[in-house]
Amino acid sequence: MYKLLLCVRYLQTRYLAFICIVSVMLGVATLIVVNAVMSGFSTKLKDRLHGVLSDVVIDTDRPDGFEVRDDKGNSLTPDQIIDRIMKSGAGPQIEAVTPTIEAFAILQFRYRGTVIAKPVRLIGIDPEGRTQVGGFSEYLVRQKDAPRPSFELTPDALQRHAWNVEQFRRENGPNVPAPKVQPLVADPNAIPEPKMEIDRGIEQPKLHGVIVGYTIAHFRYKDESGNLVEEAALKEGDDVIITTAGGQELKPVWGSFYVTDYLKTEMSEYDQSFVYVPLEQLQRIRGMMGRATAFQIKLKNYDRDKESVGKELRGVFKNSPEVRIATWEEHQGPLLAAIDVERGILNLLLFMIVGVAGFSILAIFTMIVSEKYRDIGIMKSLGASSWGVMQIFLGYGLLLGTVGCALGTGLGLWITRNINDIEKKLTAWTGTSLFPRDVYYFKEIPTNIDPATVVLVNVGAVVIAAVFSLLPAWRAARLQPVRALRFE
Repeated sequence: MYKLLLCVRYLQTRYLAFICIVSVMLGVATLIVVNAVMSGFSTKLKDRLHGVLSDVVIDTDRPDGFEVRDDKGNSLTPDQIIDRIMKSGAGPQIEAVTPTIEAFAILQFRYRGTVIAKPVRLIGIDPEGRTQVGGFSEYLVRQKDAPRPSFELTPDALQRHAWNVEQFRRENGPNVPAPKVQPLVADPNAIPEPKMEIDRGIEQPKLHGVIVGYTIAHFRYKDESGNLVEEAALKEGDDVIITTAGGQELKPVWGSFYVTDYLKTEMSEYDQSFVYVPLEQLQRIRGMMGRATAFQIKLKNYDRDKESVGKELRGVFKNSPEVRIATWEEHQGPLLAAIDVERGILNLLLFMIVGVAGFSILAIFTMIVSEKYRDIGIMKSLGASSWGVMQIFLGYGLLLGTVGCALGTGLGLWITRNINDIEKKLTAWTGTSLFPRDVYYFKEIPTNIDPATVVLVNVGAVVIAAVFSLLPAWRAARLQPVRALRFE
């Protein structure tokens, strides 16, 4: 009992102990905040990567799509390939499958009288099927979380299109045709967009919608006052030209589309490059009717079935060596590995802060032992054992570490929960944005508190405090009563 009483008394009266407590507290709080922020960014990134890629991706490098044949040598269509997948051993574990076409392209549109051209990643999809495999409609702006999104133009988009045509006619006369962005190619052998013969009584061709990345359609810049301004360069109903390569010889092809919605994942890499168009229309433009370049698959239980499904699917495509089958984690393996490595290195470096607190405990305990020679000698002369004296200083170190960890955990959790308010106040005081929204396109700093990480940080800090108090405690335990009281 006397050991605990002495530890508490030393904690209350020795002001040097507060230095140890503050050191441990700051180290623990820093580790908790940094881990929460990094985990928040990592979780948000993984959610976006998972959403864009679905659980399992089957793709091929063939520009004309999958070349899968049946027993009679006939090429299978995407629907037939999906039917083969669902009838395989992987079928019971699969919830949904949808075909897609992915290609690189050039997007062209007019903005303030100037033709803008941007390289994009063109993806042809069935919007309902893509929504069923997850990670699509939740990132749309107008059709957010819609169970059945589409490329249909809304009345507002059609009105915008009619207004664009009427505005041009008012300025240039009714007989002058409305201008269109010309494709980047003028190759007479290029495959043009299919057109209907209106003069023969066939209905007017449909206005094909396109869903563009939010950053492609919006420009961000600072005005004269230094305020961040966002301006829509492409509004719903505005027309664009998409130029890509098609046909067996990969000749330049193009098609005209009208903006119907935006994709906003809050990740600039995707928002400034992804463009979605109807699968059937992209098949027509590229000369790929009845073909696809990828299949997106959603599993009923990803963690449980990903290995077995991958094995079964490799059996389905065993005669197609150019086909790749990978989970979304394997598809983004280098990026996810880089995130984990950076997080581990940063934790190692930051844990040195707690190590500094450990050295402060070692120095202060050494001073306390030197000052308490007389008290140690008196206790040992009254019957205290060497192990009892050692327990006093070990318990003191554990007590300092525990109190520092408790305060550090409270401070770290408070900072994490209020980090966005703190960031705004620091930005207002310093005049410098600590978290520029135009870089990350996040509304706020993402955080994710992992209870296991908090416990691990606390255990590590307490262990360091106890380890660094061992040497002073051992010196105190070896002290002889006669030597301690010699000059008293």
